[in-house]
Amino acid sequence: MATIEQLTARIAQTLEAGEPLPHVVKIDLKGAGFIHIAGDQVTNQDAPADLVVTISLDDIVALGRRRLDPMTALMSRKMRMSDMGLAMSMQSKIQALFAQAA
Repeated sequence: MATIEQLTARIAQTLEAGEPLPHVVKIDLKGAGFIHIAGDQVTNQDAPADLVVTISLDDIVALGRRRLDPMTALMSRKMRMSDMGLAMSMQSKIQALFAQAA
């Protein structure tokens, strides 16, 4: 399974190869740490963000491997979003980042 350090590095590589995110995103890994994404900068700081995605490390890996459906994760409360409207507007970019968790 991926560690938070590996996941952070993979997300940073993905952002380097593509466009930076239009909003600041924080992934709260439920006690395993944080991944803070501001533009093309990726850190493990617990800093303010426009969108906070709360999900366990195991579940984000399952999403990346397509073993967990995003809608199922939301409905079962395995994943929570602080702003669903913002999350929906960034859906393809967020999915691309989660794919790096596999």
